[in-house]
Amino acid sequence: MAALDDYDFSGTDAGASHVFNMEAGQIRVGGFMCIKDKPCKVSAVSTSKTGKHGHAKCNFTAIDVFTNKKYEDIIPATHTAHIPVVTRKDYDLIDISDDGFLTLMDDEGEMKEDLKLPEVPESYSRDLKIAFEKAQEASTGISVSVLTAMGHEQVMSHKELTEGK
Repeated sequence: MAALDDYDFSGTDAGASHVFNMEAGQIRVGGFMCIKDKPCKVSAVSTSKTGKHGHAKCNFTAIDVFTNKKYEDIIPATHTAHIPVVTRKDYDLIDISDDGFLTLMDDEGEMKEDLKLPEVPESYSRDLKIAFEKAQEASTGISVSVLTAMGHEQVMSHKELTEGK
């Protein structure tokens, strides 16, 4: 029998999944779902009546949360669909490096330096750099909102901080 010291537990994670299952008929507009393995926000749902094959079908139109691409899918109402676990967290933007990496700080003072400027849309990266430069000149700060879904993180929006935060 192996001793407990023979195992290396230092590299484990919590085992949390990036998605969970939900019946397709329960998904509503404004909710999230995966279409073609992309995390999407549902913008329209229509449900057809039961046909001769016995299942009502849900027609979904959804927008990818990271790229804003439109996706459509049809799923029987009683079948399960994957729902992504989506979280949003605010950080203070401390610095933008020359190679596009952001230095962020959360409310507890923890630093995050592994996030790059968003690639899509390209104009947003430029806008964020300009806002950061203006905030540095005015001696104020920038707060960014980071969306996390299915193992991907991206800065989605920013706002200028006032003196009192």
